[in-house]
Amino acid sequence: MIAPKVNLSSESHPISIESRKTLTAGHIHIKQNVWIGANATILPSVKIGENSVVAAGSVVSKDVPDNCVVGGIPAKIIKTIT
Repeated sequence: MIAPKVNLSSESHPISIESRKTLTAGHIHIKQNVWIGANATILPSVKIGENSVVAAGSVVSKDVPDNCVVGGIPAKIIKTIT
């Protein structure tokens, strides 16, 4: 489930001055039964684990394990789901 105003950002820019005007493509892998809260941002090359929840307004910059709740900026594990 994906709530309103979620940003799935799969593109980035190199940091070097010579390459800065180009885009680099990443990917985002969202596994089954994931719930992404309103206004969350998922950055390139992130995997969201099965049965996980991303809290509203979070910025996810690293992989999220299966069966957990993440939240904050940057998103961190709040609890595991049993």
